[in-house]
Amino acid sequence: MPSPQPRPLATLPKAHLHLHFTGSMRPETVREMASAHGLRLPGMLTGEPRASFDVDDDARGWFRFQRTYDAARHCVRGEADMRRIVREAAIDDGAEGSRWLELQIDPTSYAPFVGGITPALEIVLDEAASVSQEPGAAAVGIMVAASRMRHPLEARTLARLAARYAGDGPGAVVAFGLSNDERRGDTAEFQAAFALARRAGLLLAPHAGELLGPRAVEETLNWLAPDRIGHGVRSVEDPRLVDRLAREGVSLEVCPGSNVALGVYDEDRDVPLRRLLNAGVQVALGADDPLIFGSRLVDQYAVARSVHGLTDTDLAALARGSIEASRAPEHVRRQSLGDIDTWLTSPQPSA
Repeated sequence: MPSPQPRPLATLPKAHLHLHFTGSMRPETVREMASAHGLRLPGMLTGEPRASFDVDDDARGWFRFQRTYDAARHCVRGEADMRRIVREAAIDDGAEGSRWLELQIDPTSYAPFVGGITPALEIVLDEAASVSQEPGAAAVGIMVAASRMRHPLEARTLARLAARYAGDGPGAVVAFGLSNDERRGDTAEFQAAFALARRAGLLLAPHAGELLGPRAVEETLNWLAPDRIGHGVRSVEDPRLVDRLAREGVSLEVCPGSNVALGVYDEDRDVPLRRLLNAGVQVALGADDPLIFGSRLVDQYAVARSVHGLTDTDLAALARGSIEASRAPEHVRRQSLGDIDTWLTSPQPSA
């Protein structure tokens, strides 16, 4: 008698809460944009073997990552390029079972080509609203993210901009974040920006606890009072902090592929996914920058299954956690949670 096969992960309804705008691009898209604009790409973006981004053993690891990311970002030269990225991200995520995508963008990076940060954000929001209506595409909300590499006053400007476009559904700003090298900047200095975003009703989701350890996560909790933390995996180094995350209901956006690619952990099995889940911390898997790291959201679920030994029941719980930690509209949440139950109770395919 044929043995049952695992249920397909691409049909498991889920939310994608950690995806960067430029890093979401398809490899062929960045190459076509580079060609159209007469730009040269580093080998990492043209199909050559991937370089090491090890941020612990090699001081140049983060520099190589940032240089690669910047090269891709420089290929985005106007409205058409920006719309294409949003549309393809929604379609690609939808094909992997994402019902809701919170796409993260710092509009200052694209402002010079479209007349300012406000037009840059409006273009992204307009395309997010449009593609969200298409069958099979993920519905898209936008997270505006400030950069730790720039002055905190710029973060306040972005928080005010995000507040102007705050909303509850596709094509609205739903969250405010803080990204880039977490070893730079003083977390406390971004408190005012996050207070502005909080008053506007935005979900707060700064990065912390990937390149730095538990202290960075604790400082982020104390100063920014986040709803979610981007990454946060190194919280496991302090059991007291893990207990606090579970008790306060702060979700972690765990991105196993990028953790390994950046050398935070040596191998997939070293990522502390099970330890976090067993401690009661809510986790939402994310792909971070699939253009750079070469793995998409469904690949993170595949690793959770094959490396960490998560059962279909465990994977369904992960998917539920991603929906519950999101700012998806109520009808999307309700439908998605019901469809997760359906996925879990459906017969397993036979070999």
